[in-house]
Amino acid sequence: MSGLAAAALLGTSGAVNAQSGELVLYCAADEGICRLLSETFQRETGINVLMTRKSSGETYAQLKAEEGQPRGDVWWGGTGDPHLQAAQEGLTSVYESPMLDQLQDWAVRQAETADYRTVGVYAGALGFGYNTDLIDPASENAPKCWADLLDEAYRDEIQVANPNSSGTSYTMLATLVQLMGEDEAFAYLAALDDNIAQYTSSGSAPIRAAGTGETTIGIVFMHDAVTQAVSGSPIQVVAPCEGTGYEVGSMSLIEGGPNPENARLFYDWVLTPEAQELGAQANSFQVPSNMNAATPEESPNLEDILLIDYDFALYGSSDERSRLLSRWDQEIGSR
Repeated sequence: MSGLAAAALLGTSGAVNAQSGELVLYCAADEGICRLLSETFQRETGINVLMTRKSSGETYAQLKAEEGQPRGDVWWGGTGDPHLQAAQEGLTSVYESPMLDQLQDWAVRQAETADYRTVGVYAGALGFGYNTDLIDPASENAPKCWADLLDEAYRDEIQVANPNSSGTSYTMLATLVQLMGEDEAFAYLAALDDNIAQYTSSGSAPIRAAGTGETTIGIVFMHDAVTQAVSGSPIQVVAPCEGTGYEVGSMSLIEGGPNPENARLFYDWVLTPEAQELGAQANSFQVPSNMNAATPEESPNLEDILLIDYDFALYGSSDERSRLLSRWDQEIGSR
């Protein structure tokens, strides 16, 4: 390990100093990386990690429900927008990690936007994937753009998550609003609704369904589609031709959590290169936020993707996020 935080964690033997007690971790990423981070930190520190995995929107709702009597210590992973909303509402704590000087600019900007109540831990671009047993990638009709998903050929053949529970799907909602304009985006979502077979609670569930042939197309973060492809599923990963948004997966300390010292220890540890490189072992192919961490070669190259200038401050604000979700409920969810 390197950096001030790592130095604080390490003893003369090179192992993390033994600690005690518990850490209650709310994890909003894939189950595999949640479990691997929890088990590795517990093994290296002796701290008993109690981990719960939920989607980003569900985790935010839990923090809101527990306001004033928090049960969790750290919220790791999931899209940054609900982390920013939680920060704005005082549900998370101010903390400037000594690891900040090792992080990518986009990760530090996330911290600055939230007055250091959150920080970026990884990044990933939004897109979709389709089952190549059901769609021939060589076909001129193979979907390459957001507009292609409105084709009648995909009636009841697309899955996407519900943006109330899923940070992935809220990122899609905010992306389309920024890409098309709000009224045009909602008109697009209404047309897309005709082709949606199911709105899932989990953001990555649609691509798992596409991998098994339960559905044809899943709208997800591209790294989740890569995970399915690397695991052997017949999945083609697509970066939409019109451009797309991206997430800064984030981490926050929960205000008033029961184990604040262990929470800060985990926070600093998980920002080290070694901890961030665990993602590849769990088939998580996001781009890590520590500049010294190796990015898995399978990860989508953000420089090759047409990314919008995503306004995290606006779309992570409590008022805007609540307003857009309310409009989605009224115009799409109630259809």
